[in-house]
Amino acid sequence: MKMIIAILRDIDNDPVSHALTTANFRVTTIASTGGFLRHGQTTLLIGTEDDQVDNATRIIKQNCSTPAEAEQKKGIIFVLKVDQYVHF
Repeated sequence: MKMIIAILRDIDNDPVSHALTTANFRVTTIASTGGFLRHGQTTLLIGTEDDQVDNATRIIKQNCSTPAEAEQKKGIIFVLKVDQYVHF
């Protein structure tokens, strides 16, 4: 099992979250701030099986809009190994 942590611009939260949930991924959203000018960002937490990581990251990348400024990044994705998962 893997945990995907995606840090995106606020503007991309709705389309990315909607696309992920439509593809049957469970998504937890956390409001966050960061960067030089403290722009609003959203952190998405997505738990998934190892074989679904590529699909999830593809969905995230495809549903992020192009930034107005060329040097601005669309987002950051971390993929972490999960040793234990308890659902109750």
